[in-house]
Amino acid sequence: MAIETERKQQQKDTIFRSKLPDIYIPKHLPLHSYCFENLSELGSLPCLINAPTGETYTYTDVEVTSRRVASGLNKLGIQQGHVIMLLLPNSPEFVFAFLGASFRGAITTAANPFFTPAEIAKQAKASNAKLLITQACYYDKVKDLESEVKLVFVDSPPEGHLHFSELALADENEIPEVNINPDDVVALPYSSGTTGLPKGVMLTHKGMVTCTAQQVDGDNPNLYFETEDVILCVLPLFHIYSLSILLCGLRAKAAILLMPKFEINALLGLVEKHRVTIAPVVPPIVLAISKSHDLHKYDLSSIRIFKSGGAPLGKELEDTLRSKFPKAKLGQGYGMTEAGPVLTMCLTFAKEPIDVKPGACGTVVRNAEMKIVDPENDRSLPPNQPGEICIRGDQIMKGYLKDPEATERTIDKEGWLHTGDIGYIDDDDELFIVDRLKELIKYKGFQVAPAELEALLLSHPKISDVAVVPMKDEAAGEVPVAFVVRSNGNTDTTEDEIKQFVSKQVVFYKRINRVFFIDAIPKSPSGKILRKDLRAKLAAGIPN
Repeated sequence: MAIETERKQQQKDTIFRSKLPDIYIPKHLPLHSYCFENLSELGSLPCLINAPTGETYTYTDVEVTSRRVASGLNKLGIQQGHVIMLLLPNSPEFVFAFLGASFRGAITTAANPFFTPAEIAKQAKASNAKLLITQACYYDKVKDLESEVKLVFVDSPPEGHLHFSELALADENEIPEVNINPDDVVALPYSSGTTGLPKGVMLTHKGMVTCTAQQVDGDNPNLYFETEDVILCVLPLFHIYSLSILLCGLRAKAAILLMPKFEINALLGLVEKHRVTIAPVVPPIVLAISKSHDLHKYDLSSIRIFKSGGAPLGKELEDTLRSKFPKAKLGQGYGMTEAGPVLTMCLTFAKEPIDVKPGACGTVVRNAEMKIVDPENDRSLPPNQPGEICIRGDQIMKGYLKDPEATERTIDKEGWLHTGDIGYIDDDDELFIVDRLKELIKYKGFQVAPAELEALLLSHPKISDVAVVPMKDEAAGEVPVAFVVRSNGNTDTTEDEIKQFVSKQVVFYKRINRVFFIDAIPKSPSGKILRKDLRAKLAAGIPN
């Protein structure tokens, strides 16, 4: 009876698919084999360009160096299934290490180099990292991990430590034979998901191959990259959006320009110098480009695609960018770390493009299914009705590391991943995001988990209760603000004192922007913070 009811429910489900036909995806291949297919014909093409030095590596260079790194990792005791951690800006070494770990059958977790020592240690411990690759300037942040984690440096190593070149000089033919299962984990980014603290997201070889293929494979790719393209890689590779773009570039055999940090004039100069054609961006970079008074000093005519992601791009910003780059295609994709990460993509970027409405995030990728459900009862909703966005396909995560409960809350029994985002799909199959169920705050595309900041604030002796929510901000998109209940009626705790307390312990984008003192945090009968009420207070304009 239950099975029959379930079957009827499935028949009633409104399921959305790509406007493009499904394609063959070689899901049996390990990620590195998939990226380096066709190497014999295309190995001499430029693969990586290191922006600070101008040094270029061909596809053959990158493949051989990655295999050498795999051999070097093996010599350092890294086994199949072990985790290595990268604490690096965008650089060739990041790519060599990630691909080298894949060749070895190991897993890469990457962290933001701006993290505090405590944040780095937390991720290293949670992921059980055996080895950490970083720069000498971050030694003070990682030296306390030395007893548990091997340290490798890409530049002048502190005395008694290994240089990355020692990994890269190993014999590429000495990698032990590894039998990689498509369901083996290859990447372990950290995400807070729809609720709670950051968790390790297990992305498999099959998942990452599928996600990349959904974008760039087939006769009419959804995201059309050519071998002549030069892709700007300024978004940090420790973020899944940028890592996904890197993999798409590798698969398409385009050149990838690695820029270690964003600075507007340096970026414009590199676009002109290297004739960049593809510019993956986030709204704050679009804002910086739009506001720049120096655009006219550079020849930026080579850009054919601006692909915005990480956070929604406002219509005003989109219109401004269009007016400055009338010949470039501009559109958005929608992603979430747990979804592999890409759920939808503008068909404006396809080989045979289809126009997309302003504000739309595109249509669901190929070889995947999407549905919109009522968050109250999980019933499937028809077009034009907002509800929670759900996705199903081989690209989604295997689950959260060592957290089956959080995995079960996110992926249901039928394999649907519940995103925690509210949106609707119109009659043209285009997705529009309208709200967020999940607690997440997005500062310039970086995730901020309210639960993490709330736990930190509750450790302050003068705070009895707290809630952290997002506040709109033109430059950052959203910033974290705290509603604070002072303990035992004390009135001397100041906003500045609380902000300083947090700033000393977290990376810059998690800093509290404003503190509002209130008598009580609004909560449901079960004790859950009513964040919507606090967001409504902000929208109404709280008195200073």
